[in-house]
Amino acid sequence: MSKLRFEISISLDGYVAGPNQSEEHPLGEGGEQLHEWVIGLAAWREPHKYEGGEVNASTPLVEESQSGVGAVMMGRNMFGGGPGPWGDDPWQGWWGDDPPFKAPVFVLTHHEREPLTLGATTFTFVTDGIESALEQAKAAAGEGDVHLAGGADVAGQYLSAGLVDQMQLNVVPLLLGDGAQLFEGGTGAGLGLEQVLSVEAPGVTHLRYRVG
Repeated sequence: MSKLRFEISISLDGYVAGPNQSEEHPLGEGGEQLHEWVIGLAAWREPHKYEGGEVNASTPLVEESQSGVGAVMMGRNMFGGGPGPWGDDPWQGWWGDDPPFKAPVFVLTHHEREPLTLGATTFTFVTDGIESALEQAKAAAGEGDVHLAGGADVAGQYLSAGLVDQMQLNVVPLLLGDGAQLFEGGTGAGLGLEQVLSVEAPGVTHLRYRVG
């Protein structure tokens, strides 16, 4: 059965993005530091069409996160383009003409929009809630899993609803002090967590939990 897998990089003080997110700073001020550990890896660079990169203890986990995924979900803020209606010249995403997902992507939003196909990726915009988005994503995923990419608000909704099967936190030794918190306001309180993996790697510690 298809599982909902959630993975995100998070600072030591619990932030998944820095303050003042914008088109200029999509991860907030200082938030890019949360992903320095992965951007240098060959396993990340190749699907994003960059050359070179290193191999270290994070590599098998990045390769694993990219395998067995039949569909992806994300929130409007992660897709980008700002709040409100999409307008006459709608935002096309951060990833250019050929996004790296290579799987159907379902974007949760309050504003209707026709599906967008770029390269091998089709973005479907879902306006009727997290359960509907998950149902559509699982149908599209077939025998594959659904990857919940973020951001904090959408991830918190799925965690609080008890719909996440597996959660991986990539903990970066960084104190942001402000920004988007994952566990703000008691998000996910009361969930049963079983730690199934812990890997220390350059610039990050990977913690994986079975949820439920």
